Amino acid sequence: MRVGTARAAAAEWVLQNASTEEWFMGAYFSGSTIGLPDDLEMSEASDIDVVVVTEQAEPPLKLGKFVYRDTLIEITYLSWNQLASIEEVLTSYHLAGSFRVDTIIADPTGQLRRMQTEVSRHFAERVWVRRRCENARQKIENGLRSIDISAPRHDQIMAWLFSTGVTTHVLLVAALRNPTVRLRYLAARNVLKEYGRIDFYPDLLRLLDCNHLTPRDVEYHLDQLARTFDVATAKARTPFFFSTDITTTARPIAIDGSRELIRTGYHREALFWIVATFARCHKILAADAPDQQLELAPAFDAIVADLGITSSDSLIRRAEDVIHFLPNVWETAEAILLANPGIV
Repeated sequence: MRVGTARAAAAEWVLQNASTEEWFMGAYFSGSTIGLPDDLEMSEASDIDVVVVTEQAEPPLKLGKFVYRDTLIEITYLSWNQLASIEEVLTSYHLAGSFRVDTIIADPTGQLRRMQTEVSRHFAERVWVRRRCENARQKIENGLRSIDISAPRHDQIMAWLFSTGVTTHVLLVAALRNPTVRLRYLAARNVLKEYGRIDFYPDLLRLLDCNHLTPRDVEYHLDQLARTFDVATAKARTPFFFSTDITTTARPIAIDGSRELIRTGYHREALFWIVATFARCHKILAADAPDQQLELAPAFDAIVADLGITSSDSLIRRAEDVIHFLPNVWETAEAILLANPGIV
């Protein structure tokens, strides 16, 4: 399926479903497909991300992934309160990128268009790019300093992993690139190579302690994840914000997409999403199938141990290592920012 066809299907779903709700204030495309040409073939490990804007102060739980007209779509709800301030959108690294170009699907009040026009006008100005880099850096520090060591192991790992992974976003924001989720390390590698800073990449991976792992090691862990994934999919009952990422519909992304990365030479880049998906599966199992969680725990423990984490104390030390390394990330981001010809 081509990107344009997928976009058309997503837009049709919005107009036939979300737009009929009283609280509907608009919708726009988000995620990794922004800026891709309509005639490009969609990867089977990709979906079309859509944000539906609501006037409600507290938006509904994320609808997540589903198939509509043979298109895998992911719907997220966002309160208009988070978009009302142009300055706040320009400062937010996870919001601003969606408005760099015209991504609007529906805008019944005209407010979304006015906001998008202003954000697009100022998006590449140095002051705002630097503020978005700082926004990402602050997210790392806040996340790593607030890890709850009394929380279940899978929650601790998710808190550390996702915060550590935002180091890639600092670099991507400086390069005016989409701060993608699953492919963040591959995207960061490409940026570092483009800007002549590829020597920094092993240091970035060292924060995950995965440089020693071989493709065979990572594929073994992926096989173990596939087993855990299928059990979690079958047992899931409790809703979580990521629930639709752990479904048969999303399996081509979580499992097949990771295998494709490994087999094309990017096994270390695949590891982030493998560990994240492992932790999410165990959160589901802890809620809905505790006996199966206990049975499958050794596989999760094994991949975490391969990252050098054997206890809560070692996890906290690793979090501190990331915080201490942040000046190096910032220095590299500044170098990219200053060399970026797209920044004015």
